Formats: sequence, C-alpha cells, structure tokens
Amino acid sequence: MTRINFLALLILVLGAMAYGIIEWRQSQVIPSESTDNELTPDFVAEALKSDIYTSTGQLSHTIIADRMEHYAKLAVTHFELPNYTLYPRSKATKKMLTSATVTNDASTSLLSSSSPIESLPTKRNHPWKLSAKEATLYKNNRVILNHRVHLTATDENSLIQEIHCKYLELDLNTNIISSDQTVVVQGKDFTMYGSGLIIDLNTKQMTLTEHVRTIYKKNNS
Repeated sequence: MTRINFLALLILVLGAMAYGIIEWRQSQVIPSESTDNELTPDFVAEALKSDIYTSTGQLSHTIIADRMEHYAKLAVTHFELPNYTLYPRSKATKKMLTSATVTNDASTSLLSSSSPIESLPTKRNHPWKLSAKEATLYKNNRVILNHRVHLTATDENSLIQEIHCKYLELDLNTNIISSDQTVVVQGKDFTMYGSGLIIDLNTKQMTLTEHVRTIYKKNNS
C-alpha cells in the first residue's frame, strides 16, 4: 500500500467516525427536546384566585397562588406559594380515621380515633387555612404540599390551633389531611411532636401513629 492510499484510507476512516459521532449526538438531543415539549405547561396563571364548589353548590375551598401551571397530558396542576381556605362539610365521613391506630400507649387517651382530640361544639363551621411553598394537584383531587407547610384553625376555640410540617397530603374529596413525616401540633395549652398524622377537618378528629412528646403550658391560675 502506497503512502497516498494509506492517507486516503485514514481520511475515510476519520470521516466515518466523525459522521457517527454527529449522528449519535443528534439521537441524544431529540429525546431531550421531546421531553422539554411534554413539560411545557398548557396553561399558566399569575396571581391566581379561584373558588371551588361541590356538586350541591356548597363552597368547598378557595385557592390563592402566586403562579399556577397546568399540564394537560400529565393531568397535574402545579402551584407556587399556594394558600388554601378549606371549608368543613356538614356530613363528614369517618371511615378512614377509624382504621388508624396509635402505637404509643402514653398518647392513646389523647390521640386515638375513638377519643378525638377535638370534640368542642361550634355554632358554625369555621374554615381552615393551609399554605405551603409549593403544591401539586392530581386528577383525583389529591394535593401534595411541600416545604413550609402550615395549617391554621380560624376557630379561636379549636383545641388544634396550628400544624407545621414539611410534607402534607390533602384529599379534597373528604377534607382529610395526612403526613408520614415529622409534624408539630400546637394547641391552646400544649405543643405536640410526632409523625404519622391524620386529621379529618370536618370533625377535627386527629390521630398520630407515633407520638414523640407533648409539652404543656403552665397554668398560672
């Protein structure tokens, strides 16, 4: 093989390698572009405020958020800095709560579903305020809230006043919230620490599957 033939063969091989590299890089870019198109929201709203009603015309909840992004193909809606106002319903379903148990014997009298933490009568159904840094609404009306999750009772006579956690699930169909992570429950005369939270906002019944400790405020009277 002459030197000229060798150089020609070398150039051919290098050209084939360069073409293969270009084709490979293009094949990697196409799926990425397709994924980006799928993640583009179909609808965006700034400074959102919306009232949601039940089939019977009862106000279910209101949602205020700095930004809302709806993804039709994924059937999800993402909220930035959401603030929910949740209205208790007159006919509440207790089935999900009665199946919950308390594993810590020391907290059974206060936290078990058979002896709810909240049983004070009220003249009207006071709403609850729920906020977080972000939230995602799924098509089954289930909301996942993340980061700086804060639940507040508007009823000043409610034994449960505030709940703080990093993660919370809200079922808008039943008004039941739950979290399997650490939570802090603040009441009128106590602060409770635990995990495995379940609360029915309609009946104010609360269950903790793992109670860590409770700190009671001193009564000066």
